[in-house]
Amino acid sequence: KRQVVDHAATNAREALERKLAESAGQEKLLSATASLFGLEASPQRVEIYDNSHIMGTNAYGVMVVAGPEGFVKSAYRRFAIKGPVTPGDDFAMMREVLTRRFARAQADDPLREEGSWPDLVVIDGGQGQLSSACAVLDELGIVDIPLVAIAKGPDRDAGREWFHLPERAPFQLPPRHPVLYFLQRLRDEAHRYAITTHRAGRSRKITTSELDGIPGIGAARKRALLNHFGSARGVRQAGLKDLEAVAGINRATARLIYGYFNPDAQLPGTILRGAKINET
Repeated sequence: KRQVVDHAATNAREALERKLAESAGQEKLLSATASLFGLEASPQRVEIYDNSHIMGTNAYGVMVVAGPEGFVKSAYRRFAIKGPVTPGDDFAMMREVLTRRFARAQADDPLREEGSWPDLVVIDGGQGQLSSACAVLDELGIVDIPLVAIAKGPDRDAGREWFHLPERAPFQLPPRHPVLYFLQRLRDEAHRYAITTHRAGRSRKITTSELDGIPGIGAARKRALLNHFGSARGVRQAGLKDLEAVAGINRATARLIYGYFNPDAQLPGTILRGAKINET
């Protein structure tokens, strides 16, 4: 029994030592980040933002938070995009996310006493994303939060990212620079969270959509339709041949779906209600 207690104590001590070592390493990386970006002090709260959508549908923005203790998952936030999103308009999505985030911060913690304001904001994107973020903060009268955008390099290769800061020429870091690895980890975590959030949102929409009213369309076919067309609206606007091209949708089912959304259309081989059949 004594050995079990000693072993548990040893494991706890080693875990604490690892945690302290990781914290020390994180502090060094935050300090190096501050030096690289010209910050007055090591950032204690870094917020990283990313978006995820498919052709403007099921659009979400996310905020990931990191600090001396590593990622602070309890502070992560997701934003279901409310405004109309033109396919590919990531700038509009980022503007909405940042506007909602910082307008809320101004309302909830105007004196910045609760530790909810970032010391550094990292955006996944290039000069356009940075300009959008700067415009939002300017409109809200926020002038003291440093911003940096990380753009993927040629062929989207990791290690060849470009860094964009206001009033500073874009630059790259050496491939093995420790701050580069650190910022890649932050960006990748934001990307992972954005994808996870987007997929969860799509799954929820699959369970409740206007496709539910079509007889004979269960969860599997509904999922196939939404995956193929991106949204219930896409299904509604699809032609008969387009519907037949979906995996798991045969001709009879395609006609059923098309007829549901186009009740006045006469499909080939369909007899109009009230019409007489000539018998010979």
